Parts: sequence; structure tokens; C-alpha cells
Amino acid sequence: MRRLLTTIAIAALGFNFATAQVKEGLKDDNGVRDLTLDSLAKAQTARPVPGSSRRGGNPVLFLVGNSTMRNGTLGNGNNGQWGWGRFAQQYFDENQITVENQALGGTSSRTFYRRLWPDIRKALKPGDWVIISIGHNDNGPYDEGRARASIPGTGRDSLCVTIKETGVKETVYSYGEYMRRFINETRAAGAHPVLMSLTPRDAYEPDGKIQRKRNFTEWLQQVASEEHVPFVDLNEISAAKLDRYGRWKESYHFYKDHIHTSKFGAEMNARSAAEGLMANDDPQLAPLKAMMQNVEPKTVAVKREQGKPVVFITGDSTVKNEDKDDDGMWGWGSQASLVFNPKKITWVNCAKAGRSTRSYLNESRWEEVYNSLQPGDFVLIEFGHNDIGEIGRGKDRGTLPTSRDTCTVVRRERDGQFELVYSFGFYLKKMIQDAREKGATPILVSLTPRNEWKDGKIERRNDSYGRWYREVAEETGVEFVDLHNITADYYDKKCGSKEKCNPYYKRDHTHTSLKGAQVNAKSMRKGLKKTSMKRFLK
Repeated sequence: MRRLLTTIAIAALGFNFATAQVKEGLKDDNGVRDLTLDSLAKAQTARPVPGSSRRGGNPVLFLVGNSTMRNGTLGNGNNGQWGWGRFAQQYFDENQITVENQALGGTSSRTFYRRLWPDIRKALKPGDWVIISIGHNDNGPYDEGRARASIPGTGRDSLCVTIKETGVKETVYSYGEYMRRFINETRAAGAHPVLMSLTPRDAYEPDGKIQRKRNFTEWLQQVASEEHVPFVDLNEISAAKLDRYGRWKESYHFYKDHIHTSKFGAEMNARSAAEGLMANDDPQLAPLKAMMQNVEPKTVAVKREQGKPVVFITGDSTVKNEDKDDDGMWGWGSQASLVFNPKKITWVNCAKAGRSTRSYLNESRWEEVYNSLQPGDFVLIEFGHNDIGEIGRGKDRGTLPTSRDTCTVVRRERDGQFELVYSFGFYLKKMIQDAREKGATPILVSLTPRNEWKDGKIERRNDSYGRWYREVAEETGVEFVDLHNITADYYDKKCGSKEKCNPYYKRDHTHTSLKGAQVNAKSMRKGLKKTSMKRFLK
């Protein structure tokens, strides 16, 4: 019946159906619901008024897209999903240009053009920029339900439809035609259009590679070439990264379904978009690139010597503390010279007081280590003291107390922002996998013991963090140094009580004195003798 209606509609427009076949709409294979029509008004109030971010005479970069660019009705991560537009501003100097994420979940090129684009078009001024990356929802029926499908391809054909639920009449164009309209109307306002391909989905080809949205990419490339518009293949840049990550890491870049990204995935896509812009040699992009920043990945400052690997030490205050006053608090990383042979290996202490696995990642400290890793390097991973605590309260560093891969959406009391918080074990496994991905060797290190005693024995956490460390080590096959028990065994034998152990601690029962830091360093050396690092030790 629909094919008959399509034929009639085309004939009414004066087309010869024998020579002007309109293709069937694309199948809706996303399997998710992004946005219902009755929530559109609510979503509109959450999006910025077009042009409202403009500072003086500075340009604005408008982002046009769907839920992969701005997720959820409110776009605030309250469902654990984020769009990459949320993280795009960090790559642009806000003193020169502001970024407005005008994307909306559930929209297609057709519905965005009809409902949202008119207000953006009115706000455009000469010198502005518009990035268009939309198409995930250009599927399904033309004339019922969400009625958002565009005609596949880049042709000039069109289709008159009557929406069954509302009786509204509409002319539907091809995907490529909507792109041409965005481009031409942007240019008419004196602004600059940029086309970007779609973000990849969590789906694999038979060869084990992430599926590419090749049809949309080809259509965008064709239109970009014909209209002389810069094109960035975001789909390929991000898909190539996901291919390198492996399936476990790739999977957590999505959340709940196979198209919408977690914060991990959204941040990756935002970086991919920035990298694609910066690497593009189209001279039209030169003014925009001049306003970009932070595209070069941040790394750890370390002096490499030929033939010598680097060991990156990560952790909290028990690894790196004040480390300067003989009568102050010290972390064992400051005593690494007791552990490593400087003729064979270089070490850098990247630990930071007060950090948990979660906050170490959230502050991008782990990212700097990850960006710095080279094949043959080592990473020591020791956390736990600050992973204890309420989730969503306090210093926002608590993690879920398990080694299992699990997570929960939390609204932080401190700032009201939403965050997808994972388990202690997940964060450890992420660091382990990241290090291996870069060709480095991760070594898990259990947390240092506290100066708490019972029945003449120092406290052990073998039923909580100790157990989770061992479970992660067993699951991943990572090398493991049980610093917790090596040092605890020493104190049981050497001290026998809290009072006699006090000289090894400073100010409280967790942070070590210089003497205690040296004990932990020697324990590290003892534990590392059973690992692949043994030839680099003193």
C-alpha cells in the first residue's frame, strides 16, 4: 500500500515513476527510542537559545546532530549516556569562539531541518561555523510514527507524504538534499559549513572490525565534494580507535544499547572530531583551526634514554606525599631508588595524594600516563585507600566495592552533575587493559597496610580490597605484587603492636613517615623480584 501511495505522490509532483524511482526508507536498525514527540517541548527548553553563547563579536560554532551529539531529553547525562557535543568546547578557545551544542536526540536530517534549523539559521552571523553530523535516525517510515526518514542517497528526487497520525502534509527530500540545504543556508548567512560522518555503533563486521556507516559516509563525501565543503570522517577516526581497543574496552564506550555512548565514548568522539579537524588540510578550515586548543594529547614529563624503559608509578598519598621534610609524610615512590637500577630503567612517580581509581581517571591523570606509554614500559597500579566512601557524596572519589564490572548513575552532591560510577575492579581492569594496549606491562600492587592492630596483629584487608585485587589479577592474568601483606608480615614480626609501629607512620594511621616509606619501598623490591621487572631491580 505504501509503495502505491509513493507512486501516486510522485506522479502528483509531475515525475515519471518509470524513471524517477524513490527508494524505500532505510530500516530502523538502532533498536532504541531516542525522543518521543511529546517531550520535544521539554527538550527545547534544555537546549541553548541559538546564538546565546556569543561573546561580543566573536563567532559561534553550532553543532547540528542527534543523540550521539547530545543525549537524552535534557542532555545532562542523567541516563548514563552522553553525546560528544558536551565535550567539544574544551578543544576551542572560548575567548575566540564559543561552542553551542544544538543537537537533539531522536532527530534526523529531515526533522532537524524542519523543526530546529530555522532558529539556528536566524542566529547565524558572518564568520560563524556549523558542524553537521546527523543521520543515525534517517530511517523507518516516511509517513507514520516518528516519520523522520529521508530518501536514501544524494538524489534530487522528493516525495509528498501525509503524516497518518496528524494529517500534516510534507515534502520529503533525500539525505543529500538536506545536507545541501544546511550548506547553502549556512553560506547564505556568511557562515562556514563543515560535514562530519556519523559516530560508529557497537557492532562488528564478520572480519572482527567495527562496522562503518559506509553509505552515509559516501553520501556525505559526495555532497562535500560537489559543494566544496570541508569533510571530516569522524566515523572512521573513532572506529579505528575502537578496533585497537579490543572488545572489552570498546564495549564500555557505549551504555545501555549499541549506539549511545557513555562518557568514555563521548569524550573519545569529541577528541576524534577535534583531531579530524586539525588534521584536515582543506584551507577553508584554517580560521577555525587557529581557534582550537588541547588537541595535542597531554603526556607525562619524563626524560627517556635510549635502551631504557620507563616505569610509571600510579597511586595515592601512600605512594607520593609531601616527600621533603625528614619529619613529614612520605610516599614509597619517593624511595624508588631503593627499588630500581637507574642504569637499566627510568622511573617517574605519577601518584597524587587523595586520589582513588575513579578520581585519578576523572582528573585525566591516567590519560596522561596512557598517552605517554611506549612498548616495553611498565606501569605500577596501586589504589584503594580513597576508593572507600559514599558514592555521590564528599570528594567524589568512592567506587563500587567489588571486582565485578558494574556501574551506577550518580548525581553528585557537590555540583549536581551526573556521573556513571564504576566498580573498584573495573577501574583497575581499565588501567591494566589500557597499558597492554600500548605495549606496556601493567603490574598490580595492593594497597599499603594501616597502623591498626588487633590481638597483636596489624590490620589486613584481605576480605575486601585485598580480595578484589586478587580477583582482578586472576581474571586478567596481570602480574601482582601483594605489597599489603609483604609489609604487614614485616610489621607483625618487627613491631607486634600499634605503639611500636608508630615510628613508621606520621600524623595518622595511614600515611607513612620516611622510615615507613622506605619499608614499603623494600617490600616493593621484594615483590617485584617475582615479576618480569626483576632484571631492572637493585
